[in-house]
Amino acid sequence: MGSLAAWVLPAFVAAALGLGLARGVDVFEAFLEGAREGLLLVFRIFPYILAVYVAIGAFRESGALAYASGLAAQPLSALGVPPAVVPLLLVRPLSGSAALGLLVNLLNEYGPDSPTGRLASVMQGSSETTLYVLSVYLGSVGIRRSGPALAFCLFGDAVGFAASVWATAFFSRA
Repeated sequence: MGSLAAWVLPAFVAAALGLGLARGVDVFEAFLEGAREGLLLVFRIFPYILAVYVAIGAFRESGALAYASGLAAQPLSALGVPPAVVPLLLVRPLSGSAALGLLVNLLNEYGPDSPTGRLASVMQGSSETTLYVLSVYLGSVGIRRSGPALAFCLFGDAVGFAASVWATAFFSRA
């Protein structure tokens, strides 16, 4: 199976080249045009991505994450969320890589089969990196007013987090 997987991408590239040549497309020129458009897209969305990363860094390094986690820990623990998971809940909409780092730390500390580890794992998969996705998608098409989209996406994250708490509790009893 491993040797077959190694040939999938080269076979796809060869098929695309062959189909383009069969249809009379100048494949090299089409490739260059696609690369040019991709580079322009990178330049168009880079400021949005940079702003998100700077905001995430400031949120973490200023102590605001720790402060917000402390404020949210008590009310969320009444809902069944262990205090150790609260930073993951706050960081996940901001950064997938930071959330993954927090998840790894939680799994190393509590174990993957612990209630904390199970809930953190389900939470990681129940939401999206909202601010990053909005920055890339809305920035790539030049939409400046993202308030309504942000509100709906954060609501979706909250629903995903609530569902992960419920699902983890429900399936832990079974």
